[in-house]
Amino acid sequence: MTLFRLDSSIRTEGSVSREVADTLERAYLDQHPTDTVVRRDLRIDPVPADAWPDAALAGFTPEDQRTDAQRAAVELAARLADEVAGADAVVVATPLYNFGVSQHLKTWIDMLVTDPRFAPGTSPLAGRPVTLVIARGGGYGEGTPRAGWDHATGWIVRMLADVWGGDVTVVEAELTLAETVPAMAELRPLAIQVRAAAHEHAETVGRDMARSVAEALTRVA
Repeated sequence: MTLFRLDSSIRTEGSVSREVADTLERAYLDQHPTDTVVRRDLRIDPVPADAWPDAALAGFTPEDQRTDAQRAAVELAARLADEVAGADAVVVATPLYNFGVSQHLKTWIDMLVTDPRFAPGTSPLAGRPVTLVIARGGGYGEGTPRAGWDHATGWIVRMLADVWGGDVTVVEAELTLAETVPAMAELRPLAIQVRAAAHEHAETVGRDMARSVAEALTRVA
């Protein structure tokens, strides 16, 4: 069985989304130590920003008339789609950047949609457990000054669940900048609690994902 994990934080060290995803991955592997983990790190190996228009326009161009750039983009999209389509469970870890979706993550999603297997209406992740791990520097809950400013989580869930059909769980960590931003100093005790709760939730979700994958395999067998 295969777990696919995507990371999109621009920080390779000190990233909360990566740390929480690590906790989830460990909990998953505790249940399935022999499973394969396929990783794609969009910080280390980003999808080229100019690949998406080539891949998208290739879909409207007869194959024998495509440019070399379009052919290369289609092949890249297929490789990206293979990684996800071949997984029994999926984890997407990302921060909230400037109140929206990471550029790297948006490009990855846009590329996947150009592959016929991930086009709207295909539901390629139907029946599979998918977890979105998202970290936010501030607080965005109801009643906070930034309530309603998170324009990433809802859209990502729409893509993973409503477009691709995954059984999506969201693991959230907030106030991640409290340690370094002086204006958030009074929130540091709360930030520690929120971070600990995120790791605890991730551990539970990791075990649940492993159990779900095992049950699906039993049904197939």
